[in-house]
Amino acid sequence: MKRPRNIVGPQVKRLREQRGLTQPMLVAKVQLLGWDLSRETLAKIETQIRWVADCELVCLAKALRVPIDALLPEKEPLTKSMRTFFRRFTAR
Repeated sequence: MKRPRNIVGPQVKRLREQRGLTQPMLVAKVQLLGWDLSRETLAKIETQIRWVADCELVCLAKALRVPIDALLPEKEPLTKSMRTFFRRFTAR
């Protein structure tokens, strides 16, 4: 697996699925908020291939009707991919 580009992807996917939304359905909700998101880009976010800007986090949270912190990983021990993600940015 390549280095993860975000830490919110798994939560976006989990929350989307919990709400019974398909990727195209979530994309449509986000587009109504003004972000021209494609299904392909959403798939890349969910699989941590694409980074996510702060304004995009706001759109995702609004579309999923959750607070922004619901998109952050739960307070559990860091997974290997999250350790790699943080190590990459703290080494600079």
